[in-house]
Amino acid sequence: MKKLNVKALVSIGMLSSIAYVLMLLNFPLPVFPNFLMVDFSDIPALIAALIFGPVAGILVEFIKNILDYFMTGSATGVPVGHIANFVAGILFVLPAYYIYNKMRSKKGMVFALVTATATMAILMSILNYYVIMPAYTIFLNMPAMASPDLRQMIVTGILPFNLIKGLMITVVFMLLFTRMGSWINKQHYKSA
Repeated sequence: MKKLNVKALVSIGMLSSIAYVLMLLNFPLPVFPNFLMVDFSDIPALIAALIFGPVAGILVEFIKNILDYFMTGSATGVPVGHIANFVAGILFVLPAYYIYNKMRSKKGMVFALVTATATMAILMSILNYYVIMPAYTIFLNMPAMASPDLRQMIVTGILPFNLIKGLMITVVFMLLFTRMGSWINKQHYKSA
């Protein structure tokens, strides 16, 4: 693992701040439950990973969630949603980073982002079933959902929401990447 220099640490701080602001600009999608919110805060984490490596992407995801938890709090008192957001971000950023490093082209980036979207959506569905939704019911002191109801909510709500959110992030990132791709790649080689 390479050490992060001062430039990297300052850049991670700036990208974390941008990610936090983007996290505040969240919005629901009309057909999904209102606790599922779309935001584009994974884009700065992906940029950090592409330039400085996977640890930088993880740090941006971590810092933005810490900032959001301390600034906005959590309905449960415990950062269950922030932990879920952190894990979802990592499940999106890391596959995109590793796949793009094998296929350095625009097509490679599209493939990396689509694969990252599928990975994040599937693994977050599993985590929601076994960990996240049960944690919410415990900390909100609510009765646990019956297994078929929970499965139905995940299959009809959480899974398609994460697929749509990932594809929206993919589209926005590709619009940026077509303009900034060569700059990102140059920065990657300078920091390596």
